[in-house]
Amino acid sequence: MKIGLTQLNPTVGDFPGNAKRILAGYRECLDLGAELVLTPELSLVGYPPRDLVYKSQFIPKCLQALDYLAGEVGEVPLIVGYIDHNESSAPGRPFRNAAAVLHRGQLVAKVFKTQLPSYDVFDEHRYFEPAEKCEPVEILGYQMGITICEDIWTEEYLMRPLYRRDPLTELKDAGAEMILNLSASPYHYGKPAERESMLAALAERHQMPIYYCNALGGNDQLIFDGHSLAFDSDGRCTARLAGFIEDSKVVETDDHQPAKPLNEWPVAEIHDALVLGLRDYVTKCGFDSVCLGLSGGIDSALTAALAVEALGPDSVHGLTMPSPFSSGGSVDDSFKLAKALGMSCQEVPISEVFEATKASMKPVFDGLPEGIAEENMQARIRGLFLMSFSNKMGHLLLTTGNKSELAVGYCTMYGDMCGGLAVISDLPKMMVYELSRFVNRERELIPWTTIEKPPSAELRPDQKDSDSLPPYEVLDAILELYVSEQMSATDIIEKHDFDETLVRWVQRRVDLNEWKRQQAAPGLRVTSKAFGMGRRIPIVQKFVD
Repeated sequence: MKIGLTQLNPTVGDFPGNAKRILAGYRECLDLGAELVLTPELSLVGYPPRDLVYKSQFIPKCLQALDYLAGEVGEVPLIVGYIDHNESSAPGRPFRNAAAVLHRGQLVAKVFKTQLPSYDVFDEHRYFEPAEKCEPVEILGYQMGITICEDIWTEEYLMRPLYRRDPLTELKDAGAEMILNLSASPYHYGKPAERESMLAALAERHQMPIYYCNALGGNDQLIFDGHSLAFDSDGRCTARLAGFIEDSKVVETDDHQPAKPLNEWPVAEIHDALVLGLRDYVTKCGFDSVCLGLSGGIDSALTAALAVEALGPDSVHGLTMPSPFSSGGSVDDSFKLAKALGMSCQEVPISEVFEATKASMKPVFDGLPEGIAEENMQARIRGLFLMSFSNKMGHLLLTTGNKSELAVGYCTMYGDMCGGLAVISDLPKMMVYELSRFVNRERELIPWTTIEKPPSAELRPDQKDSDSLPPYEVLDAILELYVSEQMSATDIIEKHDFDETLVRWVQRRVDLNEWKRQQAAPGLRVTSKAFGMGRRIPIVQKFVD
């Protein structure tokens, strides 16, 4: 049998647009000879729809689009992810995360998701009722076990056993000959390899082929990477679809030839994820262009390079805003970067406004030494200029702060945190350097002087980040343990060779700056634990490790 996998990039709630994408992928697979076509989880809806499901016309519009799709399907069945009502008379949540089998103009079978994740970035128990049973569906004479995303994630691949049921075992025992999985598995660094390892092990253990179709695209903070897969019953990968682009492929069920590896560089994976996430956030929100501040530093340079890659140079606009403490090299590097990328850059000095602001505040600040308030004035003046530029020209403003700075609060509210999307807010500083070198792999786009000079906010004379922060390689290592692995400061000190005073300082800075992070622009998730929807820490709390 020839099974078509079509990984699609839906927009949440765009039922007409999503239906057109599904049909385009379906017909592409038909042209390739498919006898059955599989789409991702909630391909008709977009993932995650969150509380949109409660709007009175959301599910009716979804079902209307599903009826339209059914009418377009002929002799080759199409399996579509959608949301259905929970029609059970028993108590439960109002909706089902569902897959529809469409054939010859009809909806011939429905399958509901069994395992509903409510950890990390997931909140499916809020909306969906799980399936009561797992039974194969007969399609074209085959007994097919249709599963939806989490249904194939087993306990050894989760932080701890979460579920009392094992859908794959239930389907195998009920006579399933193969597993089809509609997935919307969000990306983080290393996730594609983790999925592939898991699916290979499951196919071999259950002695069943697995056909896995994953979603693609950026939806708010989440990025879906595609990388759809096929495995034979010996756990051999027989097909790999591309990552970070829409793709379709037809797989023969009796094909046992190993698929060629994709050979993606690890840092290229992160680069492609950010480009995809940025492009989709901007375009799906209805913007045509972006703007950002260019400081001559590495964070703004990398953000600009990613934006140009995602949107094209004509859609990216920079302002460089020197203060009395900005070095000439920073301004020069900003213009050099813009020229190399082909984007626009204009210079708008802030010195006069800065001096006028200080003079205006002099009666209030009289007799007090200059310090952090005056430093933050400069960041807030820049934020004002950038927001004005954004408002006047209709650009979406990108913020340029990295994860290390955001973690310890080394950023200014209503200053450099102004903006609509925090592109690199999940990149630790050392990864910013690595990704910047990757951007320069073929030619110098980011000035090497920007990459090589000591990082500085340039808000006071001769300022360096190292005046206020530990070396970034040390800071990032501690943050990985404290934020991503959620280790206590005590455990970090006992199990790793870090200075106790430094660990306690980092821990306290992370905890005290939650209020800033909850007011920050949404960021693109590329690590296993990003600040944002997958990390729910109260601002008002008194727990101290």
